Amino acid sequence: MKLYRILILTFILTIFSSTNSLSQDHRFGAGIMIGEPTGINLKGWLTKKTAIDVGLAWSFVKETSFHIHSDYLIHSFDVFETKENISLYYGIGGRIKIGDHDKSRLGFRMVGGINYIFREAPFDLFLEVAPILDLVPKTELTMNAGFGARYFFR
Repeated sequence: MKLYRILILTFILTIFSSTNSLSQDHRFGAGIMIGEPTGINLKGWLTKKTAIDVGLAWSFVKETSFHIHSDYLIHSFDVFETKENISLYYGIGGRIKIGDHDKSRLGFRMVGGINYIFREAPFDLFLEVAPILDLVPKTELTMNAGFGARYFFR
């Protein structure tokens, strides 16, 4: 169990050090995500096409557990020929699922989704799917999916 605590602490420190390194002219958003898992979602833009996404949520599949994930995302805004700010995005990251002492998981996420960014308001909507390859305590393939909304601070 001590290894899990070290991995969790390292993961959380990495998430927050990445988010704090955003320059002042990029925006940071906070909101909710509903699905598997359900909870709080944070997003910080690194460039015009890349961002860091963090989820702090609860998983209700099989047994209730706390879920933390962080992904590096790349957005493509030229897929749809529209005047709206719609992007497809994809990325890779990691997740920790903390359950009972023998139900905790550590793995990689491969995420893909669609993002609608409002032009006149500091909000966005997203819909995503994320296959997960858990490595600890055993190798197992699972899936996350959900939708959400975020408010962006200036």
